Amino acid sequence: MKFAIGIVLARLLLPEQFGLIGMLMIFTAVAQSFLDSGFGSALVQKREVVLTDTCSIFFFNILMGLLVTGALYMAAPWIAAFYGQPILIHLTRALSLTIIIDAFGLIQSALLRKHMDFRTQTKVTLIAVLLSGFIGISMAVADFGVWSLVVQLVSNSLFRATLLWILNPWRPRLIFSFTALKEMFGFGSRMLASSLLNQIFENIYSLVIGKLFSPAQLGFFTRAVSLQGILSQSLSEMVGRVTFPVFSIIQNDRVRLKKGVKKALTLLVFAEFPLMIGLAVIARPLVLLLLTEKWFESVVYLQPLCMLGLLYPLHMINLNALQALGRSDLFLRLELIKKLLVVVNIAITWRWGISAIIYGMIATSMVSYYLNSYYTERLIGYSLKEQLRDMTSYIVTSLLMGVAVYLVGIRTTHVSWPALLLQVLVGMVSYVCLCRIFRLAAFMELWQELWNGLPFRSETAS
Repeated sequence: MKFAIGIVLARLLLPEQFGLIGMLMIFTAVAQSFLDSGFGSALVQKREVVLTDTCSIFFFNILMGLLVTGALYMAAPWIAAFYGQPILIHLTRALSLTIIIDAFGLIQSALLRKHMDFRTQTKVTLIAVLLSGFIGISMAVADFGVWSLVVQLVSNSLFRATLLWILNPWRPRLIFSFTALKEMFGFGSRMLASSLLNQIFENIYSLVIGKLFSPAQLGFFTRAVSLQGILSQSLSEMVGRVTFPVFSIIQNDRVRLKKGVKKALTLLVFAEFPLMIGLAVIARPLVLLLLTEKWFESVVYLQPLCMLGLLYPLHMINLNALQALGRSDLFLRLELIKKLLVVVNIAITWRWGISAIIYGMIATSMVSYYLNSYYTERLIGYSLKEQLRDMTSYIVTSLLMGVAVYLVGIRTTHVSWPALLLQVLVGMVSYVCLCRIFRLAAFMELWQELWNGLPFRSETAS
């Protein structure tokens, strides 16, 4: 749903309008990290949670929401001056409303994650995205331009917070304890520092590109990141929301934890690798047909970003294991090292343009994966070599599928929906056949589950 809404808005609006919002993402992301301050993760990781814990975090979030919203509102003129875009004063102040709104729903969201209530989380997300998307599209059609995106983001926060209060029975009481916060501060403070570093450096490329290049170029870059991320990150984050609390429960049983990490890793690469390789192959016709020719420059960024997307689930699973073990000290150490690599990448590559920056991102991501897996080996005995061995068959299968899709594409003379759909169909069929031939473990397990779930099989079994 979010993907579809993003496509409609991209067709209605201009790249430079998306670029203006992209300039502000680093500031809102940092503000969101301060808002939670790591206590949400600490709550999920903590084995025994009482009402004093949840109420204390709730009131802390409200206080931080007010402070951070005020700080962002006051900083708006400086942000606009940095980019040389006066309109950013009003855009920043409007987007600052999302911070205080989100503050009211953070504790409900953390409790849903802790209790692994994924059904309610999904319901909240889908309804909020649908309603806010309808508002954003309506405003874009009415020619409100960049304000369509601003109102969409603010209304999404409002709908999300409201739904969390409606669907989650938890309610705060007038209880506050510095002692309760202090108990979680050790884990939470390091997660805050890690989150701040992560948010700053995840968005630092938009900051640099927005400063050095035009809003339109930033718009092309952010659209490419969005197209890649909707496939690489959505599934990974969904699996991550499941694995973190599960890993936390079995944190004292290292054998079970290693098996869980291995299973989660193979499941993710089974789904993610063909998606990323397939997206890289069909990037050109997909962008032209979905977004129209005004977004064509995004193709040159999207294709290498797909390689970056291959690595995302590998980072996420390794870091989830580290986080579940309560080793936020190592988590923070890793983040510091990886962020230094990002600085080095930008310092070296910016003079050669955005494409060079992206290839530098791929190189730093590879080094980061090595660092993440190093601690996974030390703590649970799951080494990089073993992880690569478990992934090899999935990589080969996905590459063979990509070759099949590419061969179909070079035989088509013009870009059209039938030709694109044929490539997608060939990719799906060839991947399933290859998985069946090579008998990949994740595929065979899924195949067996689907086979056993067929109606005639159930009747036979009974």
